[in-house]
Amino acid sequence: MSLRFAYNTNGTANHRLDDAIDLIAEAGYQGVALTLDIHHLDPFAENWLQEAQRVSSRLQRLGLGSVIETGARFLLDPKAKHEPTLVSGDAAGRARRVGFLKRAVDIGAILHSEAVSFWAGVPKPGIDAEEAKGWLREGLSEVVAYAAEQNVVACLEPEPGMLIETLDDYAALDLPGLKLALDTGHCLVTGERDPAAAVAEFADRIGTVAIEDMARGIHIHLPFGEGDMDVPDVLNALDAIRFDKLVCVELSRESHRADLMVPASLKYLRDCRNPNPGASA
Repeated sequence: MSLRFAYNTNGTANHRLDDAIDLIAEAGYQGVALTLDIHHLDPFAENWLQEAQRVSSRLQRLGLGSVIETGARFLLDPKAKHEPTLVSGDAAGRARRVGFLKRAVDIGAILHSEAVSFWAGVPKPGIDAEEAKGWLREGLSEVVAYAAEQNVVACLEPEPGMLIETLDDYAALDLPGLKLALDTGHCLVTGERDPAAAVAEFADRIGTVAIEDMARGIHIHLPFGEGDMDVPDVLNALDAIRFDKLVCVELSRESHRADLMVPASLKYLRDCRNPNPGASA
């Protein structure tokens, strides 16, 4: 079985969505990790339904699968990055985040996406951690139940600095139906596990995977070859568990040179799979 790769549209932020999809397809990827945003299938636009149906048809024509990502910075609040979240102190804010995630599920269903990925959020100073965990479980339960009704896989991504930061934090939630969105680079940031070991340990719970390079302890998504990630080791681990979903390249800081990074990233991954392409079998 050969691994299938996707590129995240947060790394093509300077491109129109159609142009980004074409760039990803022409490079040879098998899918798109679509970060819903103000200029990339805005989930709050009046024509969001028609746009989702149009993008779905485009992806199908190009033979591309998809994963829905929900990490847009200022989609819900133009003055506060990533706010409100599932752990915001304001109940109305939490409800707005839940509503957005349900809309993301709707779009995922229309696009026949493999998964919808989201994170917990960062509690503001003064908020009790246990109370925040209660709000989180409440919101997650609502989103997971809604996703199940739509036959969409809901995945939580542990994110450095957030309430759910590590794989152990995710496991402690023990919420039925909630799959893991595993960003392998985050394992290097938190230092909790070797990325390849994380793949093996959580094999039966992984709903989607992101890959990029990262330096140990530093949460910056780097182009392949510029950090400490043993990419071949991670790819071998995914092979070992017979992972058959998209492996998503996430390079949000490289959107200014997406024309170069989109094809270069896939070449790197392919070279990792076949380090001696000229050698005889």
